[in-house]
Amino acid sequence: MNWINNIVRPKIQRVFQKKETPDNLWHKCSACGEMIFHRDLAASLRVCPSCDHHMRLGTKDRLASLYDGGEYETVVVDGVQVDPLKFRDQKKYPERLKEARNKTGREDSVTVTHGQMDGLETVIAIQDFEFMGGSLGMAAGEALIKGAELAIEKHAPYILFTAAGGARMQEGILSLMQMPRVTVAVQLLREEGLPFIVVLCDPTTGGVLASYAMLGDVQISEPGALIGFSGRRVIEQTIREKLPDGFQSAEFAYDHGLLDMIVHRHKMKETLVKLVRLLTHRNQNKSDPKGTLPAVTEKTAARS
Repeated sequence: MNWINNIVRPKIQRVFQKKETPDNLWHKCSACGEMIFHRDLAASLRVCPSCDHHMRLGTKDRLASLYDGGEYETVVVDGVQVDPLKFRDQKKYPERLKEARNKTGREDSVTVTHGQMDGLETVIAIQDFEFMGGSLGMAAGEALIKGAELAIEKHAPYILFTAAGGARMQEGILSLMQMPRVTVAVQLLREEGLPFIVVLCDPTTGGVLASYAMLGDVQISEPGALIGFSGRRVIEQTIREKLPDGFQSAEFAYDHGLLDMIVHRHKMKETLVKLVRLLTHRNQNKSDPKGTLPAVTEKTAARS
């Protein structure tokens, strides 16, 4: 037995061996270029501590920040036909769905949940851009409708966070039909006197913006979110004019009356709770007996 090669040499190599560092420990802010440690970024709900840029937030992290103790129940949506048009481009549609499901761990772009938010039973749906661009398909439409039905059953407010590139082309007109279906579900909520609050996240575009995303009793957005129907370049080529700076940003939409509020992510739960209590005439929180809404932007105070 060669003890130098078998014992001594491996010990020396372990001492001087270069340890591999994971490549996802630091994240670069796309707005200011600041490098942020991954734990600090998660603790700040993916808001840059230097420039306050709101990065896209995943479904699980968003729900955990809204529900009491991060506890909620997910609504199962089944019975939706897969690939009704037998669509294929470079890949078969079922293959694209499988890739998206493996990547995100979710069945489709919309997740519907219910639980307690500051002691109030609430139904919250998240439309996540990470799943095929948050595109609206039959499964997403069915999930949104089930969320409305659950809100009616529980007599609870319905809060929807949108982030989508529009309809899902692989489902053609069946995707477009989800827009009027969800619109009818929103009308049923109104007939029951239940609040429907929409929070537009980055980005909310296409047919989603042109339908149910703009039907909220209160329209909210996160700072800097992209909000628009068509792309900037398409519009400029169509009207043959240069669009103003900041066009299709949340701030531009707020200035032109398309939004009621721009709310910082760190104040989102607080604002939603107060809105729900105001719209449902529930007893106010003991810590805030007047139930006053926070000053979400300087523009809000100026407008009032």
